[in-house]
Amino acid sequence: MTTHRPRIVDLSETKPNRRRGGDLRAMLTPTAVGATSGFMGMALVQPGERIGEHYHPYSEEFVYVVNGALEVDLDGEPHPMRPDQGLLIPKYVRHRFRNVGDEEVRMVFHLGPLAPRPDLGHVDTEETDGDAPSGPPERKEPVS
Repeated sequence: MTTHRPRIVDLSETKPNRRRGGDLRAMLTPTAVGATSGFMGMALVQPGERIGEHYHPYSEEFVYVVNGALEVDLDGEPHPMRPDQGLLIPKYVRHRFRNVGDEEVRMVFHLGPLAPRPDLGHVDTEETDGDAPSGPPERKEPVS
């Protein structure tokens, strides 16, 4: 059995992940602290930004809004969230997070249990980039 000593991780120690929009910081992870049941992090979402729609086939996601006005789309249905509110997103529920206010959203997230491999834990259902606009993605027509 592997044992790990408790470790405090500062947000500034984590690398930004902007692949799905926003600034996702995985803080308490198997790699960083030896977590075995899930991982926790902070999402920083600027006004007008979104975190693209996705789902988790192995994990539930727990979300807590610390700051800002957030709207979360659950299977396409929008739900407003404000500071001091939490949400449980069950496995397989498609979800997208949007900052609908004029200040940074700070959202704590936790996913558990862990997927068998990190690449299996997250399924994107739309294209996003670090500069994605708020709201659903624009429809792109094929170029001839």
